[in-house]
Amino acid sequence: MQTDPSQKTVLLIGASRGLGFAMVEEYLKRGCKVIATGRGASKDRLLHLAENYPASLEVETVDITVPGQVNALRARLSHRRADVLFVNAGVKNDDGETIADVSTDEFIRVMVTNSLSPMRVIETFADLVPPTGTIGVMSSGQGSLTNNTNGNYEVYRGSKAALNMFMRSFAARHSDDPRTLLLMAPGWVRTDMGGPTARLTIDESIPALISTIDAYEGRSGLHYLDYLGKVVPW
Repeated sequence: MQTDPSQKTVLLIGASRGLGFAMVEEYLKRGCKVIATGRGASKDRLLHLAENYPASLEVETVDITVPGQVNALRARLSHRRADVLFVNAGVKNDDGETIADVSTDEFIRVMVTNSLSPMRVIETFADLVPPTGTIGVMSSGQGSLTNNTNGNYEVYRGSKAALNMFMRSFAARHSDDPRTLLLMAPGWVRTDMGGPTARLTIDESIPALISTIDAYEGRSGLHYLDYLGKVVPW
């Protein structure tokens, strides 16, 4: 794919469905060049979309829970630059499970996918993002300790709170970094993961979320924000 230096390039990790796929669509509508990833056979929708945007959408393969695949993708993109690196990854366990009855294997699955793997991607790909760029990850309002007043979804909450802490540590280790660092909370959205009773549609969440990302361009440091740009309490 030929690159236009005046066109913003967005690297979206975990974009084959749901919120990630909607982000790809929205960034393409805004005239950006997008490198979007999915796992194996899950990339069909992305590949179909790429037929309509042959000059703007590039589809790559990675499972972020497999370090070898992450490193291989980094090698393939070694010559590229990403004005925005955004990691959208998330799984959840059964809604009714608590920390008292979740299995160890299920706990590990959620924590590795939601907390460890996104940070490994950020650590691996951060040097592709220029000093004027943005590094973001999809968090959740449920990762807020302050807002946890009912205790529901506690394994998922814990994974997002851990992600927030790891991102805060990343920011502390790079305190002189001029790049924008974002933890984004998209709201409760009607997706396969959010369920049919969620409060927001994708169209109510994602365009606003991307507008918030754009609005914070050039504002260094770590920001924990919802899709409308409101600061989420830690």
